[in-house]
Amino acid sequence: MPRTLVDNADFFVAALSQTFVSALQLDPDGMYSQVGVGIVVKFSEDYVRIKRFDGTSSHYARDITKFQHNRV
Repeated sequence: MPRTLVDNADFFVAALSQTFVSALQLDPDGMYSQVGVGIVVKFSEDYVRIKRFDGTSSHYARDITKFQHNRV
């Protein structure tokens, strides 16, 4: 079952454990769709930087993005 990352502690643990995280945003129909996936490399109160499989990274605003990972 997917777990939503909300608190700074959640992002800290995900970054330390190198857990793959999905970034989800609402589409025009009001449904969440995946806009990115990768490892959390940096986070702040406003943004999360995720490093993708190909080594590039993207920033996602925490106020409009839901971050999830699958528990193992």
